[in-house]
Amino acid sequence: MEFFELINKRYSVRAYQSKPVEKEKLQKVLEAANLAPTAANKQPFRFFVIHTQGRESELKRIYSQEWFCKAPLVICACAVMPEAWTRMDGKNYADVDTTIAMDHLILAAADQGLGTCWVAAFNPSAAREILRLSKDEEPVAFTPLGYPADELKPKKRKALSSFVRYF
Repeated sequence: MEFFELINKRYSVRAYQSKPVEKEKLQKVLEAANLAPTAANKQPFRFFVIHTQGRESELKRIYSQEWFCKAPLVICACAVMPEAWTRMDGKNYADVDTTIAMDHLILAAADQGLGTCWVAAFNPSAAREILRLSKDEEPVAFTPLGYPADELKPKKRKALSSFVRYF
């Protein structure tokens, strides 16, 4: 698929079929995350793949929307702060690197015909407890992963002139 077709096709899916995600497709989206550029190539992240069946009550503690656990899988991207490159002013890039990797995963999912929805409004305490995260692992984002049961609606975006500045 051509890149601009892909980014136009990707949308936030909030309804999922119960159809399982093939292992090969899951592997491809995880490989895409692994190929993401990171500061000093440190790759300071972990991805947790959660099978939703039988874990719905736990997942609803993390994010209460019903559709969140309707996909067969949910993926959590965690930044690992001590493993990241740090800029001279002290800015740790773990969250940036993790976000880039998650974006690669989401675009690869769309390329495979799968749906995702970036979820940042989750309960971090519940995520830490349920996923048994170490003190160094910071949950950054979640996404369900599965086959969409809804359809793309027209995207609303700002005009480029509202955020692009030329010098």
